[in-house]
Amino acid sequence: MPPPEPPITRPVGASAWSPELPEAPGFEHLVVETAGLRTHVATIGEGEPVVLLHGFPEHWWQWRAVAPAIAAQGYRVVCPDLRGAGWTVAEDPRVERETRLHDLLTLLAALDIDRAHLVSHDMGAITAMQLTYDHPERVRTAVQLSVPPGFMRFSPKTLPGFQHLPALIWHHPGAPLRGLFSERYVARPMSEAVIDAHLAPMRRPDIDAAVRPLCRGMVLAEAMRMVRGAYRRRRLTVPTLVVFGRCDRPWTEEVLSATCRDPHRYADRVELAYVDDAAHFITDDAPDAVAELALDWFQRAASG
Repeated sequence: MPPPEPPITRPVGASAWSPELPEAPGFEHLVVETAGLRTHVATIGEGEPVVLLHGFPEHWWQWRAVAPAIAAQGYRVVCPDLRGAGWTVAEDPRVERETRLHDLLTLLAALDIDRAHLVSHDMGAITAMQLTYDHPERVRTAVQLSVPPGFMRFSPKTLPGFQHLPALIWHHPGAPLRGLFSERYVARPMSEAVIDAHLAPMRRPDIDAAVRPLCRGMVLAEAMRMVRGAYRRRRLTVPTLVVFGRCDRPWTEEVLSATCRDPHRYADRVELAYVDDAAHFITDDAPDAVAELALDWFQRAASG
């Protein structure tokens, strides 16, 4: 068999994308072409690499305030649009549990990133956890936002945290997603313009159609593994900071302390941190606090 085609990486101006990219000064936009995938990547800064993995229904723009703050401290920040989101284009609509993980490993190789700090939110945290457990040599430190660690124990008190999933599992193309940005999930109301920017790629039929495969093929599959205790039978060796907003119900400090008790039984180094006046969409509610916590963790965990 002939060898696989090498990845192609090229810069593309912000005005060349459809729909138009939301504004975010300072970012460079790349297309990374690998087998079956054209990944949009926004980058900013120079230095040691930091990879930011967005949540749902967001994309690279989620990090518009966080990434520049991290880059200003001497880091190269890489914000990819994961398969089924943003401006990335996939030939195959199918999504399995580790599809995005394989995509990420291919992307890191294409960008010559051997090892990076990793920050993730919401659905992006699934891929981040898979990377930290399966390929710990690729991750210097990890910061996980609004998602409990993989070794958590499920409790009836956590069930309200998943009440949004049925609608996504049965999502019909064209069904509105604006309710995900309601006051239940944000501490500071988002403007209509900000919500429009987060949801802009949903105007693409392929991105709208990816909601079901992502939730069924990846989210449910990984959730079942967590319920069965798969991560409690493994050890997390990557230093990991888990961050929640104090307004993110039901993930209170009391609930997380109970469901994530004895963390050192499952991980070499893990800490939990909480941000005031922030809910699930913590990077919109408190971007400065997220950046500060991440930068502090990079230094403390990498050196210790």
